[in-house]
Amino acid sequence: MLNDYNDLSERRSLSLDDTSSTEESQDDTRLSLEPSNDVIPYIGQKFETHDTAYEFYSKFAKRCGFSIRRHRTEGKDGIGKGLTRRYFVCHRAGNTPVKATSDTKSQRNRKSSRCGCQAYMRISRNIDMGVSEWRVTGFANHHNHELLEPNQVRFLPAYRTISDADKLRIQMFAKSGISVQQMMRLMELEKHVEPGYLPFTEKDVRNLIQSFRKVSQHEEGIDLLRMCKSIKEKEPNFKYDFTLDQNNMLTGIAWSYASSVQSYEIFGDAVVFDTTHRLAAFDLPLGIWVGMNNYGMPCFFGCVLLQEENVQSFTWALKVFLNFMNGKAPRTILTDQNTCLREAISVEMPKTKHALCVWLTMAKFPSWFNSVLGERYNEWKVEFYRLYNLERPDDFEHGWREMVSSFGLHSNRHIANLFTLRTQWALPYLRSHFLVGLTLKTTSKSVNAFIQRFLSAQSRLAHFVEQVAVAVDFRDQMGEQQIMQQNLQNICLKTGTPMEAHAASVLTPFAFSKLQDELVLAAHYASVPMGEGVFLVRHHTKMDGGQKVLWIPHEELLSCNCNSFEFSGILCRHALRVLSTLNFFQIPERYLLIRWRRVNFVPSNLVQGIGSSSNEQAEQVQALQSMVSTLVSEASKSKERLDFASREISVLLSRIKDLSFSDSTNCSNRGC
Repeated sequence: MLNDYNDLSERRSLSLDDTSSTEESQDDTRLSLEPSNDVIPYIGQKFETHDTAYEFYSKFAKRCGFSIRRHRTEGKDGIGKGLTRRYFVCHRAGNTPVKATSDTKSQRNRKSSRCGCQAYMRISRNIDMGVSEWRVTGFANHHNHELLEPNQVRFLPAYRTISDADKLRIQMFAKSGISVQQMMRLMELEKHVEPGYLPFTEKDVRNLIQSFRKVSQHEEGIDLLRMCKSIKEKEPNFKYDFTLDQNNMLTGIAWSYASSVQSYEIFGDAVVFDTTHRLAAFDLPLGIWVGMNNYGMPCFFGCVLLQEENVQSFTWALKVFLNFMNGKAPRTILTDQNTCLREAISVEMPKTKHALCVWLTMAKFPSWFNSVLGERYNEWKVEFYRLYNLERPDDFEHGWREMVSSFGLHSNRHIANLFTLRTQWALPYLRSHFLVGLTLKTTSKSVNAFIQRFLSAQSRLAHFVEQVAVAVDFRDQMGEQQIMQQNLQNICLKTGTPMEAHAASVLTPFAFSKLQDELVLAAHYASVPMGEGVFLVRHHTKMDGGQKVLWIPHEELLSCNCNSFEFSGILCRHALRVLSTLNFFQIPERYLLIRWRRVNFVPSNLVQGIGSSSNEQAEQVQALQSMVSTLVSEASKSKERLDFASREISVLLSRIKDLSFSDSTNCSNRGC
């Protein structure tokens, strides 16, 4: 097995036919510390895979005070049946060959750790009853060198690892100019470990930082463009664009998938543009566009990688995104606090409301206020949430002043900055703008979980587009399952009113649950006509206050001071109470938004591509979708109905697929 042993006896002890155990080692070798019997390898021990065997032997070695490495693999001679035997050896096995010296080139005088150690474990593949397994066929645990103590063995290269999260921290520290010694101390404090007890050393950190700088972004950028071109050739509806600098270096690339463009057609009214992430391996800013679909789940719209975070880069990114989405700008865009991005949005999306995504801001609170407030931090956070959810700007500003005084934050620059930007993040100032629900904490968790799926696998920049595609596909599959689960739920009508039954047949379960909550609460309010279509709606226990609802009969227009519909697309309890007063048995169609319905309309550009008589066919598509919506609602009421509908629809779908586009076109031309 090993080629660097000094005599024949050492070579024999690791010959290919050897089935020795620990008793077959030389007398002058050192026996390792023996752990309990149930964790010692033994002849005949079975493993499902060779990787499992390696992990087992590695754990055993760490307990004993050494590390291991893979040494040799074998397959069946001349047959090509694959791997049949593997050897794992002590990290000090073998001897380093003598390098040829050169008078002109200086040699590194570094002593090798290899000393011809004979400790090893051999496993062989065996197929029993058609099941493949690996068995230990050779094991020797005698070493000719000193073994390390538990507090020393962790410094062996095999046991020194830097997690992905630690890599991100190290990269951030490096960019801020912190020394390696300071990095180590900070991470020891963060992890609550004694100095010197991190799972990596200063040398590992220095090597990691150096590897960041060695990445050839130019070559990676070329490969990334090739990958996008390849995807475009396979999927014509895939969209990408890029920009180069004067030296022909890639400075930005953006892309979106066909399904994302279709989703944006309906759900692109409110968008989060998250630019808080970076590709750690390449130190590139990453921007992700996401929204929320009709079932309350995040939907992916696009991605962009930039070389720099400046006004020019963000302006280009926004232009490309709008081009991907056929020039349609969102009604509202939510971002992190970024002056350059704010300037770019004001130019490229002048009619779009720019708000700050509160959960991106709140993620910074621990670093901003934990040390300042100490034990009162949690108390302050509760007060902040209360102020954030208030309805009236006057109440917010009064409460903010009291909060600043109570917690002694008059001179805190973060508090001052938050107050300056209050109209962009605080709900009292945003309730008249459409935010769908993207400010909810549950939404932030779902979006972050999606983003982490492709941030956790950064092997090559060229593969990143595919990694995102896999994550999007996984998100879509999970979404389909959740949609099916929602649709199969038995909807319980709580008020028994015709309005509630009508809404249940039209809206998705997610949207209906929001409306149903308002319908239930509406019963606790009184509606008093004030003249000229104005109603005062007030809780039955209160003698003053309330909300004013405006009703314009000939246009069937409702408007409430609370701005709930403008904020979420769901009618508020006050407006629903007025509809009940006016003896409405169905909610007007305009207040059952398409984006919240069970079946969404086909995007207009697809309808127009059906044929020359697009208006007539568009009406047919809408009528068909209305029937499908009713079908889903009725079928989901029982398993028998659902089974019957599934069988019949499968037959109908097969017949429709057999009717090709060309057949229908020819039939139309013949006057059929």
